[in-house]
Amino acid sequence: MRWSGSAVAALFALCMFAGGVFAAETTPAPAGTAVAPAATTAAPAAEAPKVEEPKVTGSFGVGAFNRYIFRGYELGQRSAVIQPTSTLSYRGFSATFWGNLDTRQHATQNFGSNDRQRSWNETDFTVSYTHNIGKLGLTGGYIYYGTKYTKETQEVFGSAAVDIIGHPTITVNQDVAAYAGTYFNLSLSQSQPIFKLPTGDVTVDLGASAGYFMGEGKYWRTYQSSTGDYTGKKYNALHDGMAKIGFTVPLGKGFTIQPVAQYWIPLSGKAHHNLIDGNSYQRNGAIDNTFVYGINLGFTF
Repeated sequence: MRWSGSAVAALFALCMFAGGVFAAETTPAPAGTAVAPAATTAAPAAEAPKVEEPKVTGSFGVGAFNRYIFRGYELGQRSAVIQPTSTLSYRGFSATFWGNLDTRQHATQNFGSNDRQRSWNETDFTVSYTHNIGKLGLTGGYIYYGTKYTKETQEVFGSAAVDIIGHPTITVNQDVAAYAGTYFNLSLSQSQPIFKLPTGDVTVDLGASAGYFMGEGKYWRTYQSSTGDYTGKKYNALHDGMAKIGFTVPLGKGFTIQPVAQYWIPLSGKAHHNLIDGNSYQRNGAIDNTFVYGINLGFTF
């Protein structure tokens, strides 16, 4: 689940125009000669610059990966997953669709069904608004998670991003439906041109993130041997870490291709804690060290 923002800007230009009256220089005329009146010429008014009207922008893309990872949890494995996405933006508002097609679904220790069939198992919709204040970008929004492998749920979120080296971004997601809890994420990203093609710059794209999860609803109670049930304290821990690298290659006319690799790790013993008496420490299962690789094809306009 990948949640992206755009900027709102209003530009006003006021052009002042001025006219000048330039008198022609005269010399004394001989006696008896009439003096012609001084000529006057008005300077032409400066033409006001045109203000560009805001327009709809957007992107379409599709990714193919060896597995599906969400916040460290493995939601698909041992098969290719296809993930289409599209975003439309206007005046800071954005709407995004994202989906997941598992080409041969296998159960994982976190989620899923072991039916080994092709399964379109998730459809997400996001709406958001971004406002920029200098180098600071503030975004707020709503996400609907249409999942087949678990209960559907909803989140509201807010983020703050600074347009400096590393583009540090803090995001807070609050589940307001099936899985009450708060997820905090700090991420860094940087793209650097490495050489030129006739179609544009090839960039190396680096990124890293760290997450903290705070369970709030009964779902997040941990397993206790003494009761043989999920009656313990609610899961609350440093959660997942991720590092990634990719290479974006422009193909021309708005198209790009990007091979990418990610490595996910648990950030605490609680996040990695797996079985107690054969049961998961928390209902979603443990986070393992996981390698993801794949390729994205994108188009922007």
